[in-house]
Amino acid sequence: MQEIQFYTGESIPLELHKVRIVQKLDLVPVERRAEAIKEAGNNTFLLKNKDIFLDMLTDSGVNAMSDRQLAAMMIADDSYAGSATFTRLTDKLEEIFGTHYFLPAHQGRAAENILAMTFVEKGTIIPMNYHFTTTKAHITRLGGYVEELVIDEGTEITSTHPFKGNFDLTRLKKLFDEKGDRIPFVRIEAGTNLIGGQPLSLENIEAVSDITHSYGKLVVMDASLLQDNLYFIKTREEKARNLSVREITKRIADKMDIIYFSARKLGFARGGGLAMRDEKLYLKMRELVPMFEGFLTYGGMSVREMEAMAVGLEETMDMDVISQGPLFIKYMTDELLRLGVPVVTPAGGLGCHLDATRFIPHVRQEEYPAGALAAALYIAGGIRGMERGTISEQREEDGSEHLASVELLRLAVPRRVFTLSQIKYAVDRIKWLYDNRNLIGGLKFVEEPSSLRFFFGRLDPVSDWQQKLVEAFRKDFGDSL
Repeated sequence: MQEIQFYTGESIPLELHKVRIVQKLDLVPVERRAEAIKEAGNNTFLLKNKDIFLDMLTDSGVNAMSDRQLAAMMIADDSYAGSATFTRLTDKLEEIFGTHYFLPAHQGRAAENILAMTFVEKGTIIPMNYHFTTTKAHITRLGGYVEELVIDEGTEITSTHPFKGNFDLTRLKKLFDEKGDRIPFVRIEAGTNLIGGQPLSLENIEAVSDITHSYGKLVVMDASLLQDNLYFIKTREEKARNLSVREITKRIADKMDIIYFSARKLGFARGGGLAMRDEKLYLKMRELVPMFEGFLTYGGMSVREMEAMAVGLEETMDMDVISQGPLFIKYMTDELLRLGVPVVTPAGGLGCHLDATRFIPHVRQEEYPAGALAAALYIAGGIRGMERGTISEQREEDGSEHLASVELLRLAVPRRVFTLSQIKYAVDRIKWLYDNRNLIGGLKFVEEPSSLRFFFGRLDPVSDWQQKLVEAFRKDFGDSL
């Protein structure tokens, strides 16, 4: 990674790429934004793209591809079985991870389904540093339980800890001693999606693996956000500073039994799968691929996406490529901190995360402050973020609300997508909203699915606060959008 200084002393991230294809964006008036969020049931997932200016919902499947990836898509072998494209992808995974076997799937949650159906049954316990929504849903659907073992700093919004996604090793050993017979594998998420994209250290990853293997259990890594985690290990962990990105990746992979990922994140394409060295593990899961995904050499993926994925995985070994996301996120986080807006620190991967609990402390957690803040920010700027709080949880078996450890509004920064002026616009509208935060009220469910309700549940505001927000916007901005 090149260290580039500006003569003026200004500190801003510098894009090490140029834009060659563009997509037109529209910024609709604030009145239309208020109508659109109402039509969407105050769920940003249900907004239509025509009404969105900056789509910061996710980095999944929306990262910009490189010219080399687009070129690779033209040589794809679309054979149903025995595709040369699949061989190229498998070879690239073996080169980077040292794995010999690969089971393709149409995306990360499909890989999670294969894992759960193979290893989870009623009473099973899956320890992890922190859960992800679909991961937990697959496990609990089959009667299993998630045991979260992230360090205490993991759920502290304001911190200087460089690796807030680390496992608490003492608690992991204690869980194995007490309930090890119910644990088939430990899941490592690098990094932790729901608590701010916070990474794990290489030292912690290796320690978790050593402990788990000492009890004769498997170690599984969700590597969907690995590219950000690699950047943080390289820049924050003293022992890894002299290692290349490829060397760090291999050190991690050598400690894993199974690595699964969503290529909608890792590899800048669409698809996913599970990589491993052990033929017995491969054979144990193999039959589920043609049953639920597709044949063993495409697994529900387009071969063109598979070609792009192979190139994207290689590009993930380039520090100039993997640094762009974290640097933009840090810039956005630092600017909001300078303006007094409460955000998760230190800046992690995936996106900038607003702390809804401090942003709108007058909104009770039972009225979904992170969801309310997401709706409010869309009205304020046409910016679509994602609620990562209590709405993203699921109710307890008795129907009571499971209050989340944190209430965050995630503003994802897809790689190589936004310009610095667009990030500055987002910061400006967030600051305006923060100065008018007392206008924001809560939400209540009017249509609540029993599982993964954040995807398609619908909510109403508890008062007329959204209309008041529109009126305040017009007062301050006049006829401006």
